[in-house]
Amino acid sequence: MLRLALTILWPSFLVAIVAEGCFFSMFDPSQLTVIGEQIELSAIAVYTLGFFFFWVFCALASVLTYYLLKIPTNNKSSI
Repeated sequence: MLRLALTILWPSFLVAIVAEGCFFSMFDPSQLTVIGEQIELSAIAVYTLGFFFFWVFCALASVLTYYLLKIPTNNKSSI
């Protein structure tokens, strides 16, 4: 179970680092709005929340990929 968790979390962590860098190189945290309201958090807090958002999103994508690779297929023909 630990190996599965690390297989999912480590690559998603690395991709979240890249996503965070790309996103916040284009957008200033002090100018971000959520549903039309200005975010009242410090820049570090916005960076932190953004990183965890990207990490969770990438982890969900990794879980979906793992699931799709592990489900059995009924199709016997090769593509």
